[in-house]
Amino acid sequence: MGGVLDLHVDALRRFAFLPRLAALLVAAGLLGGCVVNETRPLAKLDAIQAKEQIPEAELLDVGIREFDAGIPAEIAEDEEKLDKRRIYPDIRKAESRLLAVRLRSTLEGSGQWGAVRVVPEGVSGPDVMLTARIVESTGADLALLVSAVDAQGRIWIKDRRYAGEADLGAYKTEAALRARDPFQNVYATIANDLLAARAQWSAADRREIRRVSELRFAQDLDPRRFQGYLARDADGLMRVVRLPSADDPALARIVKIRERDAAVIDTLDGYSSEFSDKLFDPYGGWRRTSRDAIEREERTRSQARTRTVLGAAAVLASIFVGGQCGPGDYSCQNAESMLRTTAVMGGTAAVLSGIQRYGDAKVAAQEVKELAGSFGNEAATQTVELEGRTLKLTGTAEEQYREWRRLLAQIYSEETGAPSDPGATTTPAP
Repeated sequence: MGGVLDLHVDALRRFAFLPRLAALLVAAGLLGGCVVNETRPLAKLDAIQAKEQIPEAELLDVGIREFDAGIPAEIAEDEEKLDKRRIYPDIRKAESRLLAVRLRSTLEGSGQWGAVRVVPEGVSGPDVMLTARIVESTGADLALLVSAVDAQGRIWIKDRRYAGEADLGAYKTEAALRARDPFQNVYATIANDLLAARAQWSAADRREIRRVSELRFAQDLDPRRFQGYLARDADGLMRVVRLPSADDPALARIVKIRERDAAVIDTLDGYSSEFSDKLFDPYGGWRRTSRDAIEREERTRSQARTRTVLGAAAVLASIFVGGQCGPGDYSCQNAESMLRTTAVMGGTAAVLSGIQRYGDAKVAAQEVKELAGSFGNEAATQTVELEGRTLKLTGTAEEQYREWRRLLAQIYSEETGAPSDPGATTTPAP
């Protein structure tokens, strides 16, 4: 018995292709069984805090429009293509407000600005208006395209991309997730860039920005009465040509109405905050699970590729590598046949394992899709009562605000006798 075994071993030693084939077999069978990704914690970035009180006349208000959901029109109705790009419309629509609120909180917490509000379309009063489009938003990555312009039309930030990976430390516990947003670094970077842009303008520039925004509101409400106070310069910036008298009764009424308008915007902003608070836990849970599913999907796809390629290589090697045994060396031929059969079986198993792992990746992606659907149900339209009117804050906030502005125009007309156009809308910010 030992002599026969020795003959087989001696035959196998003569196979020049054995080391390469054996390596392929081992790799196909074992590689991908354990993948370790070492992830280092992200360095934390915070918004620069104000070190001293900013004079009221230079304290600029910031309006943040609800973000553009960033759903490409060409694939908006193609669920399969949306899934491939990890775009889930229900979540994106909710994120339009949720992410705006997160950025608002960051700016507000810095103490560098006046009132910071999430505002609907049609608001033209803020000293600085910030807009953003969601380019990518998953539990693993966030990318935004951000712009900011002041009341004079001066561009502070133009279509600048802000992107970052999730801080995995925020996903460890519920307390950690509540303490710091996984993408706080992105919001802090935007806040610091906005502050750097403000630093380019002098105190006199900032005071003029405030005056222009006040006169734009007045001109929007009563264009004939306040015509001629503002004009554009050679650079296209809105400048104050002259100021109304401090004791002008029309101006006093405008100031009063603007305060009421600000109260309405504050109420809408407050409901945006409530919306964010209500969805904080489910959204945080979706982000965490989304990140885990994406990681699992990418890992299984990588393992699938490795197993499939190595398995196919093992099969091909067993077929095309030439025989190493002599015509009458039956022991060698039997050993060679056994090794070829083993290679084909092992390689085929590796290929099938790779295909199975592609299937696992699809299951992981489906988990994210199902979570998106359940989250969409939780992010249903909210209705609120505001001075006897029912406002729908999801999808119709802009219409409700336009209706409110028409009401303000009517109030002003009743108080001053100025003609009112009920269908008038606000002048868009530059």
